[in-house]
Amino acid sequence: MIRIHCASRTTFLLALVGLASWSARAQTSVAASLYGAFSGSTTAPSTSNAPGGALLSPSSAAGALIELRHISNPLVGYEATYAYNRANQSEIVTTATPPPCPTTNCIPSDNLTVAIPANAHALTGDWIVSAKVLHLRPFALAGGGVLFHVPTVSTVPTPYIACVGTVCERGTTNVSTNTQTKGVFVYGVGVDWGLLPHMGLRLQYRGNVYKLSSLLKGYSSDSAFTHTAEPMLGLYFRF
Repeated sequence: MIRIHCASRTTFLLALVGLASWSARAQTSVAASLYGAFSGSTTAPSTSNAPGGALLSPSSAAGALIELRHISNPLVGYEATYAYNRANQSEIVTTATPPPCPTTNCIPSDNLTVAIPANAHALTGDWIVSAKVLHLRPFALAGGGVLFHVPTVSTVPTPYIACVGTVCERGTTNVSTNTQTKGVFVYGVGVDWGLLPHMGLRLQYRGNVYKLSSLLKGYSSDSAFTHTAEPMLGLYFRF
């Protein structure tokens, strides 16, 4: 009976030590980072306003990310993030001149370039796997959320080609813009570098995968998936 009692007591003490060690690895932090957003161009399908489709090209821009992160243990961590960056979009729209304009006086089709100023906002939730190695904590993440592309103007001057009798007419017309709301998949890797007991640098790379649409009403539907790369540098504060 004495041996059983001692064994139970030893097991209980070991469990307490393990629980304390497990809890010591838990941490909550907030971080603010600056990043560059580099997006690839993608092609949208044709519509009645753009019979030849459209090439959508988001501009590269700087942005900021705010993170609230909790690490329970190396395999269980999660965070909520908000990101903002400029997201001006250049669209090359392929139009077609309707008949009966003669080809000698009219160009059958043309590429028209439209520039749309816009902002991008993203809200995501991510799962995090990490490890503590001396003053470093490398991590990997994956998650998803919602991406908003919001034009900063309500209308954009858009060039057009029209057939008036036998004359090919060119001009501009104001086309309304619209906000695009898309789901986004997020992945990334990085490392926290502790400089002080509760503060350090956070270096990371995040990638966003989503579908892009024209910000002009009626000009294009969803394109194929596109990708935005976001290398980041920031500061974190750990509670």
